[in-house]
Amino acid sequence: MKYQQSTGELVSPVFRNLRSYLGTLVGLSLLDGFALWFIYNLLADGVWFLGIAVFLVTLGINIIFLRKDLYPLRWISPGLALILLLAFYPILFSVYSAFTNYSDGHLLTKEQSINRITQDYYLPEDTETFSWELYRSENGNFALLLTGENGDRYWAKPDQPLEALPGQESPETYDGFVRVSRAESIKYLTEIESIAFGVGEEGVRVKSLSSAAQLQKRFVYNADIDAIIDQKQEIVYYADGDLGSFLSVTGTELFPGYQVAVGLDNFTRLIKSPALSGPFLQVFLWTIVFAFISVVSTFMLGLFLALVLDSPGIPLPKVIRSLLILPYAVPGVILILIWRGLLNPHLGVVNLTLMQWFGWAPAWFSDPFWTKMGILLVNLYLGYPYMMLICSGALKAIPQDVYEAAEVDGANIFQKFFNITLPYLLISVGPLLVSSFSFNFNNFNVIYLFNEGGPPIPNTPTPAGHSDILISYTYRLAFAGERGADYGYAAAIAFVIFIILSLITLFNFRFTRMWEEVSENV
Repeated sequence: MKYQQSTGELVSPVFRNLRSYLGTLVGLSLLDGFALWFIYNLLADGVWFLGIAVFLVTLGINIIFLRKDLYPLRWISPGLALILLLAFYPILFSVYSAFTNYSDGHLLTKEQSINRITQDYYLPEDTETFSWELYRSENGNFALLLTGENGDRYWAKPDQPLEALPGQESPETYDGFVRVSRAESIKYLTEIESIAFGVGEEGVRVKSLSSAAQLQKRFVYNADIDAIIDQKQEIVYYADGDLGSFLSVTGTELFPGYQVAVGLDNFTRLIKSPALSGPFLQVFLWTIVFAFISVVSTFMLGLFLALVLDSPGIPLPKVIRSLLILPYAVPGVILILIWRGLLNPHLGVVNLTLMQWFGWAPAWFSDPFWTKMGILLVNLYLGYPYMMLICSGALKAIPQDVYEAAEVDGANIFQKFFNITLPYLLISVGPLLVSSFSFNFNNFNVIYLFNEGGPPIPNTPTPAGHSDILISYTYRLAFAGERGADYGYAAAIAFVIFIILSLITLFNFRFTRMWEEVSENV
């Protein structure tokens, strides 16, 4: 028995454990109930990939909370679930999309596509149209008072037969419904357009603010032949599992289509694309140069500022360091656009100042060389605060007695820097330099926002710019073409870029191990 201080009562450990266990079961029951409902809706729409992911995450949470040996994981299980669903799932889905036709016109699953297509209605010939007045009950239900072309009047409610209504005047209230003014009916127009008033083929749907009619479904899906039938034009559209579309015998296609697996088609298309035989090599080399120079320049400037601010005798070092960190605190998108304005050839402060002093200013946006210099300059401004911060912390970790021993041996400032400071720094900063290289390898924002990858490279089989890197070039190929957004193709290219970047990163990590080996002799 345990004494409970808050109430002064004795609490049995068995009762306490039972209460905790029941609470766990209730919480898991609520979670599982919501998860099952969510998974059912996902599978009903054909989104099985996400449904499986949610099922596995929910199963994992149940296992963690029901096994005593996994008790420590309970505290981090919500975070693990979010990481799996918000971080790993998008990556897995991107890989999966690389093997599908996921693109504009093929964004939905087959079930969703059928539901969307079969929502269209048409007005058959010789069908009577009605003018209508809207009525609404206290609980929000709607009814219509219909007036035919010959003056006949009908009372129409959802899922009930039309009721003939005598008289020529519209009552203010009828059958528990209150008449809605014409002006107020506009507010409910979108809502009532989706409601069928009446039963079966006699059901009336609102066409516009002034008319309603017995509209019929234009497209009907026939599961036996796996086809959609156009009842208006009497055309049959058969499902094509290879293209993910419903096609007629004449080749006419219904939109939207649906997602299907296409195997290695996206990769085959990439290999056969003139993009690889065109500017790809030039873009690839500039991507490596851009990432390498960005890392080296930001590291050198950040290390220089860290060394200066770490030196004795510098006035107000904390204030200066805070001011130098400001670019890191402002969103990069805003700073890139500000720099784009500063370098504007006609109104930019930089160019106007250079023209006033030297009578010449670089063509930052039209000359390929100066465009690349401008991008590197902007990226240097964006990246040096990060390098300054990590170098400042790493410098504090270098033992001072090593410097004292070097001074006793007569080492000068350059010898101490290259033989002590730099090797020690590379031990801790090396992995961060590799991650910075990987980041700049895919630094889409600075390329696109500065000059959209321009200026364009002339006479190329596929659109490309002199300052394009692989990720912006991929954007051009997959999203800026005439075919619209081709997500599956973009995912395939991104997968190839991932493989390339992984190999480069492994190569870079090999060098970080070499730095560690060198540092052992310090």
